[in-house]
Formats: sequence, C-alpha cells, structure tokens
Amino acid sequence: MWIKLFGSVVSFAIFLPFLIIGGDFFACFCGIAACFLLKELIGLTKRRKKLPFLTEILSYLAVLYLVLNYYDYQMLLFVIDFRILVVLFLIFFIPIVTNADYRKYSFQDGMMFIGCTLLVGFFFRLLILLRSVSFFLFLYLLLIVIFTDFSSLIIDFFFGKHLLCPKITEEKSVEGLLVGTIIGTIVPACFYLIFINPDVHLLHLLIVSMSLSLIGQLGDLVFFQTKRYYEIDDFSSFIPGRGGLLDCLDSMIFVVLMYTIFCGII
Repeated sequence: MWIKLFGSVVSFAIFLPFLIIGGDFFACFCGIAACFLLKELIGLTKRRKKLPFLTEILSYLAVLYLVLNYYDYQMLLFVIDFRILVVLFLIFFIPIVTNADYRKYSFQDGMMFIGCTLLVGFFFRLLILLRSVSFFLFLYLLLIVIFTDFSSLIIDFFFGKHLLCPKITEEKSVEGLLVGTIIGTIVPACFYLIFINPDVHLLHLLIVSMSLSLIGQLGDLVFFQTKRYYEIDDFSSFIPGRGGLLDCLDSMIFVVLMYTIFCGII
C-alpha cells in the first residue's frame, strides 16, 4: 500500500506544475499523456496478436487531433464534427479488407481502435476544457478522486472485512466504499463552497459530489475487471510503484466524463 501511495504522490507532483500553468502548456502535456494512455490500451490487444503498424500510428494521430484540435477558453463547450467519426470508421475498418486473414485484424480490432481512440480523446479534451474554464473546478473534481481513492484504500487495508466484488478483486471492501464515498463527498463539497460558489444549493452539491465519488469507484472496478480479463496486475510499469497511467486515471476518467451530465446542476 505504501509503495502505491508513494507512486501516487510522485505522479501528482509531476502533474501539478502543468495543471497550475494551464493553457497551451497543459494542453501539450495532455496530448503526450493521451498517447501514453492509448498505448496502454492498445497494448492489451497486442498481448494476444500483432496489430498493423500503420493503423496504430493513425490511432495516435487521431487521438492528438481530438485532444488538441479545438478548445474554448471561455466555456465548457465540447464540439466534434461527425465527419471525424466517419473518418475514424474508415481508418479502422479498411484494414479488415486489406488484411484478409481475420486472425491478424478483425471487426473486433477495428471497434477496439475506435473505442480506445474516442475514450482517450474525449477524456483529455475534457480535461483541457475544464482547466481552461476554471482551475478550482478542475481541483474540485480532482479532490473527489483523491479523497475517495485514498480514504477507501486506507480503510480497505486496515479495516476492510466484507469484500465488495470478490469476483473482480479482493482489494475492495464495503467499508472502503462507504468511508471513501463519505469523505470523497464532504471534503470536495466544502472546497466547492469556499472557492467556487458559496451560494450553490447545498443538497444539489452533495448529491453531485456523492454521485461522482461513486462513479469514480465504479470506474476503478471496471478497470480492475479489465486487468483480470487480460490476466495482468498493472496496465504497464510506466509509474514505479503505481503501475501504468491508466492505473492512476481509472477513476478520474469516469468522474470527468460523467461530470458533463451534472455540470448544469451546480
């Protein structure tokens, strides 16, 4: 547990200067991180088969385009041209024909590339949008993830007795879920009241904060199940003591994506 905590602290220390500076500096950081995250996701399939090199390169270019193409500094506005989606389908489905052997490249591989490209592209693009709109709003979402994860991790390690999802992982407990949700709701909500909007409807704030805390833990379980399916402990060894970039961002991905649904409430 302590090695995992140390790895998380080091990762946050590296990430913090980019977050504080913001702007194009933060956007470039997100573009680079997006490529590393996509590499980890594609690497899951590459454990079982070799994928076309050109298709991989095109997926990285597509992610960079989605992340860096456009972001509005004034409002949380996500814009995507449907022509981009059409191009993605063509890029990742054409190899099905050019590689006649389905064992080398199949419809499933094409959908994997499309799904991973959109997931990574949307996530990091939303990070840039959130940072450009409000530094404190970004911190609010980050605090939900941090306090939920760390408090549940400590409770799971010292006091966890009732497994939450034993078929997925034995590291998560019901006690950790409850304490993590409570702390991951109260602390960020207090931060929101002090630094963002003291006049916000308190009940709405608590409901949104609690929902995001639970959704973050759901994301954690989703990627635990993914690692179980591929029979791996970590997505990579990119971050010593912590695993891969996806091991660090699993909860954050779900929280950021789902915040787009709740942003009109608070």
